[in-house]
Amino acid sequence: MTSKLTISMIKEILEREPDEDFVKRLRKDPRKGVQTQLNNYSKRLAKTEEKKILFEKRFSFEKKFWNDGQTYVAGIDEAGRGPLAGPVIAAAVILPHNFDLLEVNDSKQLSAQKRENLYVKILERALAVGVGFADSALIDEINIYQAARSAMKEAVEALTIRPQQLIIDAMQIDTKIPQLKLIKADARSISVAAASIVAKVSRDHLMEYYDSLYPVYDFKDNNGYGTAKHLKALETYGVTPIHRKTFEPIKSQFLN
Repeated sequence: MTSKLTISMIKEILEREPDEDFVKRLRKDPRKGVQTQLNNYSKRLAKTEEKKILFEKRFSFEKKFWNDGQTYVAGIDEAGRGPLAGPVIAAAVILPHNFDLLEVNDSKQLSAQKRENLYVKILERALAVGVGFADSALIDEINIYQAARSAMKEAVEALTIRPQQLIIDAMQIDTKIPQLKLIKADARSISVAAASIVAKVSRDHLMEYYDSLYPVYDFKDNNGYGTAKHLKALETYGVTPIHRKTFEPIKSQFLN
């Protein structure tokens, strides 16, 4: 009998994925609070089911390659093309076929805390993760586009498993491994989404370290982007070794 259970007890049970028989008994409980909790439970189930459908859709490219015999598929993405300071960092991620973290998505659609949580889980569950790095000096030397390509190639080469297929967000790199150049891949491929999270969080961590070296530029909050506080610090203190000297407004306003 569910009538012996308080509303808070029922809420707690519903949050632990109860069996179907218990849910059926709840439907017969006349208490309004019980029906409210049951309605909330049904909405959560529907939302989870929708997430599963979208997740499977974002796994379609990987599954096609797997079905064609390409067991190891690496998603590749980068973070840090736009900032005035800091490196561009790329990540390559090979996921297992049973990967089921439904919340993995384009890193730009996730909160900082969610990215941090998923970053740890991706590192735990991925078959292999590689990270590549192109610093501000290389960016200034060969331009940001080529530096991003270089970091992506480095990330692939850092993998402990050689992939048989690459999925890359809107770019191609210098490699003999077959690659699929996919527009908005971080929102269309789970592997690329996982790589986008690893790249973004890895870069955020590095910018926090740079903030400890150059605190007046507020790198921990702006990640190297040209915020008002960052530009004011440039005007007052000048550029640091991690600033990109070929980027505007640094090139025209802050270099003598």
